Amino acid sequence: MLEQLKEEVLRANLELVKNGLVLFTWGNVSAIDRASGLVVIKPSGVPYEGMTAQDMVVVDLNGKVVEGAYRPSSDTPTHIELYKAHSQIGGIVHTHSTYATAFAQAERAIPAYGTTHADYFYGDIPCARSLNANEMDEYEVNTGKVINETFEDKDVVAIPACLASHHGVFAWGKNADEAVYHATVVEEVAKIAFITENLSPVTKRLPQHVADKHYNRKHGKNAYYGQN
Repeated sequence: MLEQLKEEVLRANLELVKNGLVLFTWGNVSAIDRASGLVVIKPSGVPYEGMTAQDMVVVDLNGKVVEGAYRPSSDTPTHIELYKAHSQIGGIVHTHSTYATAFAQAERAIPAYGTTHADYFYGDIPCARSLNANEMDEYEVNTGKVINETFEDKDVVAIPACLASHHGVFAWGKNADEAVYHATVVEEVAKIAFITENLSPVTKRLPQHVADKHYNRKHGKNAYYGQN
């Protein structure tokens, strides 16, 4: 079942290790098959070394396991909430990458200080609010819900990531590969922002007209970055 998607999700999970975004089992990738409404996701707590496509777990949008020998990632309910709310999302990554997670622990958005950031994110990468005590019983579900709450007035395509307060990074894209790409950029721009603030604590955000130019030359109607 969904053999090609399992291969894609496996490859994307291994890219997290290659890109230095995870230690041990601190992360996961999923992808959704919109035709069937089924999600393929990394198994919970299984090391990346030796992991195969057949180890991936298939779940429905209620979180019920449809196929797989392992339990799915404990973050599965968060992924599902994002898939249900945003049809544009085809793949999701969760990491605890160092610099981005530091911003999450500080309950801070990653500010858009420069053009590197603006090339990929049309504005600050937001940090969702902290969960309150009565939201702990459904912690993973509510993590997804507060991310969706954060994006009620934002575009998930223009800003393909969010920090979960005190927790880590969720990034997404049209598929698993693009989600990993965005998660990798999140960590890099978080690192750059951290260094920038240490060099100049009163750094101002990137002027909007520069942000507009850099985002739109890659993603706008008349984009011209790269090859046709």
